[in-house]
Amino acid sequence: MEEQVTKFKFPTEVVELPSKGLIYPKDNPLSSGKVEMKYMTAKEEDILTNQNYISKGIVLDKLIESLLVSKIDINDIVLGDKNALLIACRVLGYGKDYKFRGYSSNTQQLEDFTVDLTTLEDKALDPKNLKEEGVNEFDFELPHSKTQITFKILTHGDEKKIDREIQGLQKIQKDNVPEVSTRLKYLITSVDGDREKKTIREFVDNYLLARDSRSLREEVRRISPDVNLIYTGEGAEEGINIPVNLSFFWPDA
Repeated sequence: MEEQVTKFKFPTEVVELPSKGLIYPKDNPLSSGKVEMKYMTAKEEDILTNQNYISKGIVLDKLIESLLVSKIDINDIVLGDKNALLIACRVLGYGKDYKFRGYSSNTQQLEDFTVDLTTLEDKALDPKNLKEEGVNEFDFELPHSKTQITFKILTHGDEKKIDREIQGLQKIQKDNVPEVSTRLKYLITSVDGDREKKTIREFVDNYLLARDSRSLREEVRRISPDVNLIYTGEGAEEGINIPVNLSFFWPDA
């Protein structure tokens, strides 16, 4: 007697990326600007409660990887696109309504707010800012020193490298960890046409003016694709940051 195998079909949704895929190489599936994801199941709830993943700070990464139908490397994803995937994960798992606590500008105290996550708007990448489509790189002249640099939008993989480097530095210089300059060393891709990592690190450590550093960070925020995570509904005229963390996935918590 032949064993019968039951095949279940999982419903999926296509998520559009704020970057529109424009910063990814043509041979990367992310360049399509769309990612297919499946609905959350009990398997993903096991991931969300995995204490080992939680303690290592990788639980949300594991969740995204589990829900991906598209064959992509999560390390290639830039932060704004990752935020879009996290919101999609939440909607596909527990629905579009998300209740959170925030400071009300009307009552001057903490209150409960509910946001429809499907109404959040993307801050799309403007292709005019790109040096070249399919290349994650942007031109910028530092306004005070007039140095010509290029920079990139940091990917999830870059963020992990930065975290590891900062953790290593904390062991050596506990009272003075250079978090800002460490991030800038990964962010900047060339200085006056020189792409040597040694040159970039020396420039950041010794020649990058504080006011130029600030201008660069503001430019990165201006051009970076993302999801608008500011709630401006009733009682929140000044805008409240919508928290996206582990509790984001537990509506009854």
